[in-house]
Amino acid sequence: MLLDTASLYFRAYFGVPESLTAPDGTPVNAVRGLLDFVARLVTDRTPTHLVACTDEDWRPAFRVAALPSYKAHRVAADADPELAGETVPDTLVPQVPVIFDLLDALGIARVGVAGYEADDVIGTLATTATTPVDVVTGDRDLFQLVDDARRVRVLYTARGVGRHEVVDERAVREKYGIPGRAYADYAVLRGDPSDGLPGVKGVGDKTAAQLVRQYGTLDALLAAVDAGDPALPAAAGRKLAAARDYLAVAPTVVRVATALAVPAHDARLPREPADPERLVELVDRWGVGSSVERVLAALQRAAA
Repeated sequence: MLLDTASLYFRAYFGVPESLTAPDGTPVNAVRGLLDFVARLVTDRTPTHLVACTDEDWRPAFRVAALPSYKAHRVAADADPELAGETVPDTLVPQVPVIFDLLDALGIARVGVAGYEADDVIGTLATTATTPVDVVTGDRDLFQLVDDARRVRVLYTARGVGRHEVVDERAVREKYGIPGRAYADYAVLRGDPSDGLPGVKGVGDKTAAQLVRQYGTLDALLAAVDAGDPALPAAAGRKLAAARDYLAVAPTVVRVATALAVPAHDARLPREPADPERLVELVDRWGVGSSVERVLAALQRAAA
């Protein structure tokens, strides 16, 4: 089980009341919520391995170099109150290191790679795994990793962790009308404003899906554009030709990395805390005993 950790603690922050505080009055709603999510997921899915994947760089330089608009609106949010929802809330910022400290003390593997997003860590671990993989995220971009042959699926948490949707190749095909592993090319064509990805002007969901079905891959589609393929609708061909510069760089932004040098880690589900004394200190300081107990109980049941 690979956790898109930021996706989960953002959901926890906005889904759990900020009135949940530590003894000193510091909000710990994201901390409590994240721990409860972990307990629920481990209980429901009983994974043999668990990795909390982290963003070491949420806006990597190589993606910005390819497409300067990538997440640019989030950088501008400090200057534009209308975009404030895209930034990390002030009361969430100090909770993130607490979450990391607790995961470390519990013995849950936490993995990030300098210069990359959690998506890239997940992509690497998912495509190199020798066991079935569940990717837990609220980010549709990771649908591109779904692979029935390798037994990789996404537990999509848009409706909540407890009501997550299991996304396999059939689900992608039914929802978007595209082959199971074609989501990245589909996303390039239609764009994603939340990530500053403009897409091809005039190409929406339906046209993007039709083009992916017709040509299979973005490379094949662009070859058809260059060759003047008569089977390609003329209007679509003109729109794609006009967006050629964008289409040359967008895949670098959208496709997750799958060959990172991931740090050594023990992903096995811990049977007991890695640092019991530190865990007690953290529980006392932050007042998260009940949530930690739920995680420990879930880990022990799953590891039994």
